[in-house]
Amino acid sequence: METTKTSYPREKIKILLLENISATAAERFTSNGYENVERLTKALSESELIEKIKDVHILGIRSKTNVTPAVLAAAEKLQAIGCFCIGTNQVALDAATHHGVAVFNAPYSNTRSVAELVIGASVMLIRKIIDKNNAAHRGDWMKDASGSNELRGKTLGIIGYGNIGAQVSVLAEAMGMKVIFYDIQTKLPMGNAQDAKSLQQLLSNSDVITLHVPDTPQTKNLINKTNLPHVKQGAIIINYARGEVVDLDELRKYLESGQLRGAAVDVFPVEPEKNGDRFVSPLQGLPNVLLTPHIGGSTEEAQQNIGEDVSNKLLSYLEKGITWGSHTVPGLALPPQEGAHRVLHIHKNVPGVLSQINGQLSQNNINILGQYLKTNDQIGYVVVDVDRKLSKQAAQLLKEVPQTIKVRLLY
Repeated sequence: METTKTSYPREKIKILLLENISATAAERFTSNGYENVERLTKALSESELIEKIKDVHILGIRSKTNVTPAVLAAAEKLQAIGCFCIGTNQVALDAATHHGVAVFNAPYSNTRSVAELVIGASVMLIRKIIDKNNAAHRGDWMKDASGSNELRGKTLGIIGYGNIGAQVSVLAEAMGMKVIFYDIQTKLPMGNAQDAKSLQQLLSNSDVITLHVPDTPQTKNLINKTNLPHVKQGAIIINYARGEVVDLDELRKYLESGQLRGAAVDVFPVEPEKNGDRFVSPLQGLPNVLLTPHIGGSTEEAQQNIGEDVSNKLLSYLEKGITWGSHTVPGLALPPQEGAHRVLHIHKNVPGVLSQINGQLSQNNINILGQYLKTNDQIGYVVVDVDRKLSKQAAQLLKEVPQTIKVRLLY
């Protein structure tokens, strides 16, 4: 990324990275002159984060740190949050929008890692490798073909046909599987995949069922005692999506009864805070069940990609005011303006703010060399390029505009 001189000295911008975020991200900042980078290996509690965040300009988190309204209220200098993961549900987005804090994530960076693991788990389960592996470790020799099958010719049912679901679809077809999918939104099928007309239809026709849905009130316990009776006899269920989408107690009953031949689960309703903490699940101790500690996207390639993706978005916002990909501040992708200084203005989205901005500047004979505006339901984001000699005066004038949330002189 091209290094740009910013109005606020780089060495004074404080960056806090939590949860052992990839060293790639930290290196991205330091190589661009941001020396004040603190990198912690753990998540912080709400009270710890409130204390820590007071002087932080950029916060990087993964999935276990919750950025609550109370945390955002205490973050007086916070400009942006980078979620170094797929989701953003750990951030109070409404509160972040209210405070004019841009929130970025990496929705595509670990897609391949999760998709490959789903296919790998499917092979392990349909061949009963887990049971045979455990027997071999006990000293028992279990060489038989009973209950072991190929994936080729079987039907994979994908619940949630987004980025990961579609990638799984492509890999499954390469393995010779038939693919059907169910999504609440209309999606363009990849390859020869077919759209199931209902969730029940998918469940009753799939040999392997894999979930790739977000964590919403609608998806909580999506696979439950109402839907499990529709599952095909001898099917396999894989959940590498979110911990709340499968009722694990009900799933255990169907595994114990033999209605299901196996399961792979990587995400859980309650997960340990750190490595070494005790883990408890209703699925422990069951044969042909693969339990993994939320590692669907945990490959070196994925973590490097995520580190690069999110840190690049944060740097683009810090140095150019670009908010493309933000979940809070309206998205703007804009070029640098030669011979000008850039001022960023975030305000409540009410009528007349833009005219007040232009009025303030024109009344003080400040020439506007470039201007960009984007709004969402709650806030508006204006980028103004002005004459260099008058940029500090312009920034001060924009702070006085009613409905202003945040003003920053960028460069």
